[in-house]
Formats: sequence, structure tokens, C-alpha cells
Amino acid sequence: MLPSRLLRCALVAAIATAGVTTIAGCARDPEKPTLSELAVSSTKSLFRTDSDMQKVLNAQAAFDPKAIEKTTPEEARKQPTIADAVKRVLADQGRDSSPTALVPGVTTKDITVAGAAGTLPATVYTPAGTGPFPVVLYFHGGGWVIADRNVYDGGARGLAKQANAIVVSVDYRQAPEHKFPAAHDDAVAAWRWLSSNAASLGGDPKRLALAGESAGGNLAVATAIAARDKGLAAPKHVLAVYPVAQTNTDTEAYLKYADAKPLNRPMMLWFVAHVTNSAADLKDPRLDLVHANLKGLPPVTIVNAEIDPLRDDGAQLETALRNQGVSVERKLYDGVTHEFFGTAAVVEKAQEAQAYAGARLKGSF
Repeated sequence: MLPSRLLRCALVAAIATAGVTTIAGCARDPEKPTLSELAVSSTKSLFRTDSDMQKVLNAQAAFDPKAIEKTTPEEARKQPTIADAVKRVLADQGRDSSPTALVPGVTTKDITVAGAAGTLPATVYTPAGTGPFPVVLYFHGGGWVIADRNVYDGGARGLAKQANAIVVSVDYRQAPEHKFPAAHDDAVAAWRWLSSNAASLGGDPKRLALAGESAGGNLAVATAIAARDKGLAAPKHVLAVYPVAQTNTDTEAYLKYADAKPLNRPMMLWFVAHVTNSAADLKDPRLDLVHANLKGLPPVTIVNAEIDPLRDDGAQLETALRNQGVSVERKLYDGVTHEFFGTAAVVEKAQEAQAYAGARLKGSF
């Protein structure tokens, strides 16, 4: 029998031969996933992931990233992203990766908006044509700890095109430097700012919506609730793309996709540990949306990926909204993973999801 170390190397080599990108060699940084972890995860991924999605995951793995849950927040923010992986796939295909080439007709400008404790950087995406346009306030993902609006450019830019709307993507304060509810407070402040300043952007202040991915999807729904409770302008629609909707990590999806890429259960536990002040925060309805008062919210669209620990969060949120009389529609895309929404340049299901989300927003506008 081969020694365990050689057996591990042989397993990795076999998987690499099957077409899955793995890291060469057997000596590894202890902060990175073990070879066996990578091998098992990659093998499982082969049997359930669309080929174009798998190319993106392979490209990210080729950067040899550290496991987020084994890093500090500072280190985590430096790790390669799915956006980096998309650029690599485009380069391999000999295609132009510039945003204007990928989504023609959408122009951008950087601005600042009012947050809860100072100004926040934001990017305004404006579609071609003559306004005033509807306006969507967009919140990026990253577990309230990592990433920024630039990492999530693909989703925001694509939505501006598909919804024929101005999209304002905002960078909110992040944990652990600014723990819960800092990001949520910033989101509400940004919504208040947009309600008063939409016209100055070429937008129609009577046609406003909220959207976000992952942690940003949570912020979108939580902000709609706050707008209702605080008497702020009511959004016409809320788009939540694979949102964090509750705080129990023992759902079927969390357990089934505990080792999934690019998001897994240990990462979510790491995010929560950095964001929350104590266990009491886990019961706050801004984080635990499925137990919040959702009555009177505008129509909601939920987009989920099958290969995602947050898949069941979306299903639970759909049920909670429907039970409280809110119009909701949820679409589940198989063969793709968390973070797929912004990969429309190279993943077919992402193109479909952006078109679907855009059509749903248009319907409310």
C-alpha cells in the first residue's frame, strides 16, 4: 500500500488528469485547504457542476488561494475572487475582459453617498438611452467582511443592462472593524440618500428598487423592511440573489454543500464570527429574515444556485414571504454555484439569471 502522503499525491494527480485544476506538489501552506480536501471537493464538483461553471472554479483554484476560514480578514480580502477567475477564463478564450466590451452600452461613474457614519463610495451604472430611468440600489456580497463593489461589477453592470435601469452599487462598512449592524445601518442610510437624490443621477425617484447578492441580498430585504418601518420611500421591487436569510447552518443545503466552492459552511461560520457581537445578534430579524415581520413588502425575486450552502435560505425566505402575503417568485439554477450571478461573461446560467432578474424588475417598474 502506498504511504498516505504518496496516496494523497496520486489522488490529486488522477483528478488533475480528469480535467480538474489542482495544485501541483504535496507540500502545502497550513492555511490553505489540504490536498485531500481539494481532491474530494473537486471530485464531487465534477459530477454536479455545469462545464462552464467548472471552468471558473478551476480558474480560481489555479490561483492557489488560501482557505478564507483559515485567514485573517486582512488576508481574506487579498485572496483571488470569482471575478479574477472570470478574467482568467476570458484570457484563456482570447476574449476582451474589459467591462465595456462584455456589457456594451452601460457607462459608469464613481460617486459618494451618505452612509450612517460618513460618506460611502459608490459606482453608478447607467444604461444607454434617454432617462429618467428606474434606479436600483445594489449591495455587494462577501459575508459583510470581504470584497467590494468592484468585485461584484459583473452583477451590477449586467443588471443595469437587463433592467434598463440605473444601478447604484455601494460599498458599506465591513466587519470586524465595523460589526453588526454597521452594514445594515449604512444600507438604510444609502436608501434614504437615493430616495432624495435619484433625479440628480438621471433617475426617476418614483421607480426605485433594492437588490443585492449574498450578504447584499440580506441587506436588500432588511432595507426594504426598514423603509417600511421608518416611513421611507417604498421600493417597487426587491431582488435577493442567494441571500443570507437565516442564521442556522444545519440546513440540508449547509450540510450537503458543506465543502462547496467558492462558498462553504466553514466560511459562513467565519463570516458570522467576525460580524456578530454575541449570540444575541443571531436572533436579530435583520440577520434572521425568515423570522422578521415581512408584511407589506413589495414584490420580491429570489435567485438561488443549487450548489450553494445558502440554497435553503432562499427557499425558507420564499415560504416566509408567501406566508405573510408578499408576492414572491424564486428561481433555482442547477449546475451552478454561489457567486454565479456575476459570471455572465462566461457562464450561460448567469446570463439567464440576469435576464430573469432584469425582467422581474422591469415588470415592477
